[in-house]
Amino acid sequence: MTRSLQWIGFLATLTIALILPFYALTETNRQRDALQDYYTQVVAATTDLYAQNCAVCHGAAGEGIGENPPLNSDAVREMSESDLARTIARGRYGTLMAGWAMEEGGIFTNAQIDDFVTFIQQANWDEVARRVAELGLTPPAVIQLEVSDEIIKTLATLPDGDVLAQGLTVYAENCTACHGSGAGTLIAPPLDSADLRAHPAEELERIIRNGVPGTLMTAWEGQLSDQEIAAVLTLLYRWPEVMASGIAFPEAEMNDFPSTPQMIAEGQQLFNIACKACHGVDGYGTPMAPALNNQLFLTETPDAAIYQIIAGGVSGTLMPAWGSRLSDYELQTLVAYLRSLEQSAPPILPPIQQP
Repeated sequence: MTRSLQWIGFLATLTIALILPFYALTETNRQRDALQDYYTQVVAATTDLYAQNCAVCHGAAGEGIGENPPLNSDAVREMSESDLARTIARGRYGTLMAGWAMEEGGIFTNAQIDDFVTFIQQANWDEVARRVAELGLTPPAVIQLEVSDEIIKTLATLPDGDVLAQGLTVYAENCTACHGSGAGTLIAPPLDSADLRAHPAEELERIIRNGVPGTLMTAWEGQLSDQEIAAVLTLLYRWPEVMASGIAFPEAEMNDFPSTPQMIAEGQQLFNIACKACHGVDGYGTPMAPALNNQLFLTETPDAAIYQIIAGGVSGTLMPAWGSRLSDYELQTLVAYLRSLEQSAPPILPPIQQP
């Protein structure tokens, strides 16, 4: 071998020795950048699906709404990919979380479910909230009647005032949407009733804990603590005494169901935000929820009953109670929109189950 070839071999070896570490370093960075680009693309592609199907329950920023858990927590992000995928695909028994995989009656492919897993683990929730707002799909805020400091002070003058204050707070946050200020509404019976107070406490506790099958009274066990249930029971039995102290809630009055073009348009927009994910485009139904654009259902179901179903939900199904999240006017716009579909609704679809 000539001396020149030896130098060429030496220089080639030196070049390789110098380039390989540099290549290894840049390849690691390249792979990391490529993975980040992939995450960015998946999150961007999945954000609209989240806005259209998930934000209504889990919030525009993944903060959770009511009994629907937050997704923007470290606990969720740190779940294994298999656990997240299984939850999205199959849902959770005994909760409002439905199975979204096609084989479970949902609307997402396995690939889309995998993308949702990546979305949950990688999303910037502030950016997600902005996109949800851009699409006009920010869900309605939860409506709660507040128990003021003045009311708390008034209750403190009564025996076991702290228990009554807790009971009234729980009632305001969870019960007024259906039961009003105690006199009942179109969607629930009165609770300020001598007949009700004549029932044993054990019976009322069972109703609160387990709900009433076939009605809109849902089960509150698991949602309220034992102490909160006991406080509500105390309030119910001492209702006249509490009301006599000057405490009252505004009545949820609703004597008729007006319908105007503006209400129908607003109801359609709200339907697209809150209802379309389960009940389908224009209310034609999906495997997850029945068709509402259904002449038999609309013909046989009066406005008050439709209002009741929306506000109170349907126990034992995925239909949640919207009474605490929508105002009376918003509920009426939904009724107006659904009623506007009656004339052109298909006559052959089966009606949904009445509560």
